[in-house]
Amino acid sequence: MVNYIDAATAPMKNTGAIRLYGDDAFEGMRRACQLTARCLDALAPMVQPGVTTNAIDRFVFEFGMDNGALPATLNYRGYTKSTCTSINHVVCHGIPDDKPLRDGDIVNIDVTYILDGWHGDASRMYPVGEVKRAGIRLLEVTYESLMRGIAAVRPGARTGAIGEAIQTFAEAERCSVVRDFCGHGVGQLFHDTPNILHYGRANEGPEIREGMIFTIEPMINLGRPHVKVLSDGWTAVTRDRSLTAQYEHTVGVTATGCEIFTLSPAGLDRPGLT
Repeated sequence: MVNYIDAATAPMKNTGAIRLYGDDAFEGMRRACQLTARCLDALAPMVQPGVTTNAIDRFVFEFGMDNGALPATLNYRGYTKSTCTSINHVVCHGIPDDKPLRDGDIVNIDVTYILDGWHGDASRMYPVGEVKRAGIRLLEVTYESLMRGIAAVRPGARTGAIGEAIQTFAEAERCSVVRDFCGHGVGQLFHDTPNILHYGRANEGPEIREGMIFTIEPMINLGRPHVKVLSDGWTAVTRDRSLTAQYEHTVGVTATGCEIFTLSPAGLDRPGLT
């Protein structure tokens, strides 16, 4: 049985209950999430052939410091970077390094800032130079999958409706949905209940209620859905080496639907795509 709790009185740990947030929390999340969105906007002209993912990571750290925020991934469970940079067949949790981006790459940049105790979590795909049509199509399908999942959010629906909307669209486009990773509750905790699956059926999962805050972050593959985690314990890749993509927004459930906290203020939610 799913329990729902008032976030204002809940302990600062994941208890398995779903937190319901009030107006003050929504305002705190707007500020944190908009800082993250502004960082992702600022990265758009930087993502070019020859730029290293370590340079991107340094930018994310410095942008946060300049705005009074801490990157949530830095020293999280031993992770030593301020962002995740996942290139081509890397599904998620790619570790920045000194290898330069190459013309034709596609890269996901995932940023979470902690601002005044609130976590702003989002990621976008960036095409690097001239990307082949298959890669551009994957970005288009993945972004549309995310937005269809978001459109399914409303009080009274179940979280399975989000997964069904994503899976139905992605598979109709001859792509596959990664099952090994999911969206999650977020707020004053980085990862909280509930898990938001990107596949499933509309009548499955917890009921969506006003005041919930969570991420939706589908990972869509051109090939099969299977992934493996490399020996570094973080980097997840497609087993068949097929291209993969991910877009992520943080949303808060309202009385009639949801508010997307991490929308780009510059209209760059799909950088490099028209």
